[in-house]
Amino acid sequence: MADYDLVVRGGEVATGFGTARCDIGIRDGRIAALAERITDAAATLEAGGLLVLPGGIDSHCHIEEPARGGYVGTVGEPVVTVSEESFVTASTSAFAGGTTSVVCFVPQWKGEGLLPRLADYERRAARGMLDYSFHQIITDPTEAVLEREVPQIVAKGIRSLKVFLTYEPLHLSDEDYIKVLVAARRNGCLVTVHCENYAAIKWRTERLIAAGMSAPKYHAWSRPSVVEREATHRAIALAELVDQPIQVFHVSCEEAAEEIARARHRGLKVWGETCPQYLTLTAEDMDRPGFEGAAFMCSPSPRSREEHARVWEMIRRGTLDIVSSDHCGFSMAGDKGKAVSGRDAPFRDIPNGIPGLAARLPILFSEGVSKGRISLDDFVRLTATNPARLMGLAPRKGLIAVGADADLALWDPAKKVTISNRLMQHAIDYTPYEGLEVTGWPVATVRRGAVVMRDGVVQAEPGTGRFLPRGPYEMVRPRGVLANGFDAAPAG
Repeated sequence: MADYDLVVRGGEVATGFGTARCDIGIRDGRIAALAERITDAAATLEAGGLLVLPGGIDSHCHIEEPARGGYVGTVGEPVVTVSEESFVTASTSAFAGGTTSVVCFVPQWKGEGLLPRLADYERRAARGMLDYSFHQIITDPTEAVLEREVPQIVAKGIRSLKVFLTYEPLHLSDEDYIKVLVAARRNGCLVTVHCENYAAIKWRTERLIAAGMSAPKYHAWSRPSVVEREATHRAIALAELVDQPIQVFHVSCEEAAEEIARARHRGLKVWGETCPQYLTLTAEDMDRPGFEGAAFMCSPSPRSREEHARVWEMIRRGTLDIVSSDHCGFSMAGDKGKAVSGRDAPFRDIPNGIPGLAARLPILFSEGVSKGRISLDDFVRLTATNPARLMGLAPRKGLIAVGADADLALWDPAKKVTISNRLMQHAIDYTPYEGLEVTGWPVATVRRGAVVMRDGVVQAEPGTGRFLPRGPYEMVRPRGVLANGFDAAPAG
């Protein structure tokens, strides 16, 4: 019997702390050896001339997510819908782009608890091929939810609670946000926050539409940078009051990132992520004829080309230390997806979100590493190591080391590819990055020692993904610093 099930031979292995040309010996789905030469293996994957990177971890993506009434403020009788992207199609797309693990979202609907939705979502996720964990969305933080149900979901291995400071019907008041922060602190969870000011956006939206300014391009007008900056400042301040670590999702602009930088300078446990759309797309992309601009609508809105440079600088400084996709796809054709309210609907009623599971790593590699904006080590940390650490998945995920899961992306750093929707292999009928040329592309993906993609062909079986439970971990432990030393919400 061979010593190893698989050897990945002759690649330049990137650890996030430099590279080394070596073989990787894999046994029982885990990395068992790193050596100059490994010969005794049942199978070989040649990596000569390629980079070998940790499999990507996308810690912010919406997959097969049920919604009652949607996220766009529509009125009338709530209707249960499910996003087009199933866990099977999402797994295919992720593997095509070099990603092997995701953290996605369990919904909560106002007036209901957490556990029924969690049970349903667990069944959905088990059909896929990706390894996965969950964020639990909290939209209705009742005493029963926070005191009884949150401890139960934590016991299942879910260690992050997601809150929205905007969107109807998801947004929380400051009081309810504080309640979630307190519950997270008591249960050892991270809180992840969508930071935009609900009241300000609602006010501007109503006035824009009243003035006849309802086309997709006015989506950007409805939520300028100041509403993101204000909500980021508020989210951080209230978290500091409670002594609760938070992550600010999808930072689109320097103004919001500066709030995070100031908080970190004060020693607070605050982290920020951004996404490829805030490095490549602009508000001008929404200024297209008819309904075309809807393809680029997401929140926060894409900004300007000048803002791209400022966001890159915040990445280089380490203020924004994770790049996720915020994959949230809605097709353009048909009477669902982006056109669920009609193709002449005002921007307020067009679903927000764009697909990006497969595009995330190639875009960041090309725009970052290939163009000299960041190093290869930075790329590894932004896409794998840092999300694994912050989400409590390290050291099992996010790095190439003995004992870690054998999740790898074999990368051709010189390969030039023009992005097309066909290459994305998702369920959505378009990609906002159509026609973008990138340099650097994954040619094989390995998940727990199994080759799940080679030369664009995904070869994984549905139902082979695994849930990744998360136990207590140091990064999200409160600092123990409270205003006046007074603990207004001690653990019971």
